[in-house]
Amino acid sequence: MTLTDKKYQSIHLIVLIVLVTLLWNTPLVYPIKLFVVMLHEMSHGLMAIAFGGQIIEIQISQHIGGYCLYTISPTFWSEFMTGSAGYLGSLFWGSLILVLAVKSERDKYITLLIGMILIILSYFVLQSGEFFGTAMTFGLGLFMLIAFKYFSTFFHDLWLKFLGITSCAYVILDIKGDLIDNSNIGSDADAIAALTGIPSVLVGVIWMVIAVITMFMVLRYVYQKQKAEANVL
Repeated sequence: MTLTDKKYQSIHLIVLIVLVTLLWNTPLVYPIKLFVVMLHEMSHGLMAIAFGGQIIEIQISQHIGGYCLYTISPTFWSEFMTGSAGYLGSLFWGSLILVLAVKSERDKYITLLIGMILIILSYFVLQSGEFFGTAMTFGLGLFMLIAFKYFSTFFHDLWLKFLGITSCAYVILDIKGDLIDNSNIGSDADAIAALTGIPSVLVGVIWMVIAVITMFMVLRYVYQKQKAEANVL
């Protein structure tokens, strides 16, 4: 990325936020919403593995939903952490992608890593026997591998910021829609409610507060860092 590009990184970020907002319900953002679902289910699976379990299969549906089927030794903390990992995990990964896009000068390698992870995840989606999710997961991963090979550094910078911003925003909206507006539908919050006795709506509110604060802090950090770089230049 050139010095001139760095001077306008803050403007790029604002433009991306506006575009994501305007194009939220369009086919352009749809694959990224599915990407967030993949992050959500992957986070459940990774937490299960951390507690000695294993991933059996992952399902991603065209209706922007899914599940992760895993094995785990049932204890309070294993169930609590694994159940909480979906929304908070996808928030973490989205925030990490956005921060790395700003801090790193090797954005194309981050794209490559994400693409490889998606290719691996497609194996577990394949185990569900569901073609759509398998095709989308593998296809998006393949696109990132192709982008690594042929696309410019400038593309990778914008692409990763687009992924990060959309991921964080979708987590917030998903929590509101799934856990607050519609409780008692068998969601992650309902599982935590059954485990802890805390009402599922309150669990959703807590997760949403965490998500909003996290996104605010990440965006503030990104803006301040890019502004500081622009002033140095």
